[in-house]
Amino acid sequence: MSNVLDLVDHTIFSLERAAGTTSLIQCVWVYDRPVEVAGLRRFHNHLQRGRLTRRIELSPLPFGRYRWVTPNAHSQLEIVAIPRPRAQFDAWLAEQANRPLDIEHGSPWHLAVLPFTDGGAGVSLVASHTVADGMGGCLAVAEAASGYDSAIDAPAAGSRRRWQALREDARQTVRDIPAIRRALVAAARSARAARRGRTGAGSPLPARSTGADELITLPTATIFVDADAWTARANALGGTSNSLLAGVAARLAERAGRVTADGSVTLGVPVNARTANDTRANAVTNVDVTVDATRATTDLREIRSATKQALIHRQQVPDERMALLPLVPLLPRRLVRRWVNVYTPSTTSVASSQLGSAPSIVNRPDGTDADYISLLSVCPGLTKATVQLSNGLMALISAEVNGRVFVSVLAYQPDSVTSKEELQQVLSNIMDDFSLPATIGWPSNVPTSN
Repeated sequence: MSNVLDLVDHTIFSLERAAGTTSLIQCVWVYDRPVEVAGLRRFHNHLQRGRLTRRIELSPLPFGRYRWVTPNAHSQLEIVAIPRPRAQFDAWLAEQANRPLDIEHGSPWHLAVLPFTDGGAGVSLVASHTVADGMGGCLAVAEAASGYDSAIDAPAAGSRRRWQALREDARQTVRDIPAIRRALVAAARSARAARRGRTGAGSPLPARSTGADELITLPTATIFVDADAWTARANALGGTSNSLLAGVAARLAERAGRVTADGSVTLGVPVNARTANDTRANAVTNVDVTVDATRATTDLREIRSATKQALIHRQQVPDERMALLPLVPLLPRRLVRRWVNVYTPSTTSVASSQLGSAPSIVNRPDGTDADYISLLSVCPGLTKATVQLSNGLMALISAEVNGRVFVSVLAYQPDSVTSKEELQQVLSNIMDDFSLPATIGWPSNVPTSN
């Protein structure tokens, strides 16, 4: 099986290098008792032999495709020596998210555990989005917790001689020529549409903001809801678990002012496209769904219908953005930034990712059930100027594990949601809107919505 990166994975890595930031997934577990360190070490050892343990090797050709290789070094398990109060857990998670990961030369993931002063503990697994999407990360966790080693077969780093690499990568480029030609046609079509005043897929972003370029921490928060209560509310509103999450996402966008000119909300829904023995890190199809958020709290049937129609449309009409990706390896880094919206959301979209019902094993990093689990999307290293280019960011991830639904939220909207406190308050209000009893944030740390 070829170790050449899929074009989506190649594009995500290229965008991150151009922007100087990293998109991460962070799996978090909370125990109300000390973790079993021996079990956590076994989990860590299996992660080292699992699907997350690979890195990217660049091509010697400036336009060559990147390849997966086996890393020479592994991240060590971090056990924090000095316990901290639970109130400092969010700050520690942010420290873990800001810990440098090196998808090109080092390890793309890191596992750590923090003892709490009250006797509990928190565990964090941070991984680069370049090596795994949400479903890929869940698979890696489930396999490692089950004691299953599932490393994706890849050659050792630096195993190709330079002339061999030049020859093989040149041949790969020749094989890509038909797709490149189609991408050029699609790009010309998009350019013509843009000149006629429409926003075409892949049209360049506006010039870089002249605002302050200071680093910014994007607010995150997690909602915990009893699974039976979540399902009952979805059914009562004529929807499903998926459409209830979409309704929450739409309501959040509306309250934050992240809406289109006519007041509607555009939801970006990633659909799992992973197959057996899939070597892609990001194996999803993205579907855009336009909904009216004002009715979400009383009737989910419209959102459910709109999502169904969007899924049918995507099966019939491929995503135009995907047609442009063969051009990405040909672009110098300075131009990659200006094509960033080929694969990133629009300035009014909200990502709404439903992972479904996860197996119980994902909740056992030390071999026993954690009391809480969540999967976060985090983006360390972003500057305020970069975030302003996309008019903020908003993403929700949800899954059901062991009778509880978590909804993790990453949100930053200029002038409305710019801090964790503001985000938690908005989420509390939204849970009230949906008449859903929920805990906003980690237990024993933040208030509960009624």
